[in-house]
Amino acid sequence: MNAKPQPLVSSASGPLKGAVIPPGDKSISHRAVMLGGLAEGVTTVRGLLEGEDVMRTIGALRELGAKIEKDGDVWRIEGAGPKGLRQPRVTLDMGNSGTSARLLMGILGTRPFASSLTGDASLRKRPMGRVITPLELMGAKVNSRPGGRLPLTITGAAVPVPITYALPVASAQVKSAVLLAGLGAQGTTTVIEKTPTRDHTERMLRRLGASLTVEKTGDGAEAISVTGPARLEGRSVSIPADISSAAFPLVAALLCPGSALEIKNTGINPRRAGLITTLKEMGADIEIINERDENGEPVADLAVRASPLEGVEVPAQRAPSMIDEYPILAIAAACAKGVTRMCGLGELRVKESDRLTLVAEGLRACGTRVETQGDDLIVYGDGLPPLGGAAIATAMDHRIAMSFLVLGIIAREPVTIDDGCMIATSFPGFSEMMNGLGANIRVKQSRLSEPYS
Repeated sequence: MNAKPQPLVSSASGPLKGAVIPPGDKSISHRAVMLGGLAEGVTTVRGLLEGEDVMRTIGALRELGAKIEKDGDVWRIEGAGPKGLRQPRVTLDMGNSGTSARLLMGILGTRPFASSLTGDASLRKRPMGRVITPLELMGAKVNSRPGGRLPLTITGAAVPVPITYALPVASAQVKSAVLLAGLGAQGTTTVIEKTPTRDHTERMLRRLGASLTVEKTGDGAEAISVTGPARLEGRSVSIPADISSAAFPLVAALLCPGSALEIKNTGINPRRAGLITTLKEMGADIEIINERDENGEPVADLAVRASPLEGVEVPAQRAPSMIDEYPILAIAAACAKGVTRMCGLGELRVKESDRLTLVAEGLRACGTRVETQGDDLIVYGDGLPPLGGAAIATAMDHRIAMSFLVLGIIAREPVTIDDGCMIATSFPGFSEMMNGLGANIRVKQSRLSEPYS
C-alpha cells in the first residue's frame, strides 16, 4: 500500500451505463489459496482477486512451502500436502487482512511448529481472541498482545485435539479457522453456529475432497463437522465476482437517475445476498438473470436500473449475510424516502475500523440525519440526494472510502475522502471502473500542485 495518502474527490455525474465484471470474490480467493496450498497436487484458479489482502495470503502460503505462480490469467498452486507445511523463516505480515490472519491461525494451530504473525496499524487493533480461544482448546499455544491482538506467536499442537465448539458470535472467520484447524486433528471437529454465516469454506472443502457434513441440531442451529487428518486434492477453481464489490456500482446505479447497468458473473451465495434482498424490499429494480453453478457456488448476472427507494427495517438476523455491505446500504438509505433502521450491527465496530461510528459521522457531515441506538443505525432520508460537500476520514477502511465516493456521485456537492490507497486491498481499479461507467472520481490536487493564477 502506498505510504503517501491519496485524497480523492467524487462529484455528481450523469447516468451510469454499461456492463462490468467486478473483481473476484475476496473471501473465496483467500480460501482457494489456503486450501490449494494444503492440498496434494495442483490447484488452478481463475478469477482470483489480485488485491493486496489476497497477495498477503499468497505470500504467507509461499513462505509455508506452497509453490504459487501466475501463468497468464491463471494462478497455479502446487500444494505442500497434509504434512508438507514448513516453519516460516520470517514473521508473516498480513497487512490489513483480517481474513488472512484469522484463517491462517486456524491452519497453523494444528501444525507442530511456531509461527509469528503481524499486520498493519489497523489490523493490530482488531481482536484475535475469538480465534485464539478454540485453538487453545485444540492444544495450540498463543502468545499475543493484550486483548488477543497482533503481533502474536502461535505454536501448533503436536497432537491436536478435535473439539466441538459453539460460536459465541456469528463469524465465518472463526468458523473457518476452527474447521481449518480440524483438518490437522485426529478425529471429528465440529462447529455449531446458531446464525448461518457465509459457507465458502465448507463449499471449497467439499470441492477439494474433505469429509465434511452439515446437520441441523435440535434447537435449529447447524453443526458443521470435518474429519481429520484430511488429504485434500488439487482441483480447478473458478472464482465469481465479489458481491461485496459489486455492491458499489450496484447502489450507484440505483441512485443515479437514468442509470442502467449489468453486473456480470456475480456470486449470489444466499448467505452473502442480504444486500440484494434488502434493496429489493426498498423498491430497487434488480433483476437476477443467467443463474448458474460454478464450482459449487451460485453465480448470476445482475441487471440494475435506477429506482426510487423507500426506508425499511433491516432485521439483526440478516447481518451475517451482508455485514460488509452496511456502509454502502447506509448511502442508499440516505437517498431513500423515509426511515431505514439497520439492527444488530455490533460487529461493524470491530471491522477494519469502527464502521458504525464512521458511517454515522460521515453521513451527518454530508447533511443526513442519522442516529445510533446501541448497535442499531437509523438513517432518515427524504428521497432527495444528500447535500454532500464533506471531507470524510476513512480510517484506512476501503469500504468506507468506496461508500462515500459513491455518495459523491449523487450528492449536491462533491465529497472528498482523505485517502483512497487502501481501496486496492479489495477493489483494484475501482475509480477507473466507476469512471468508465460515467462517474466523476478524481485525485484531489494539493494547493502546491495547482497552477498559479
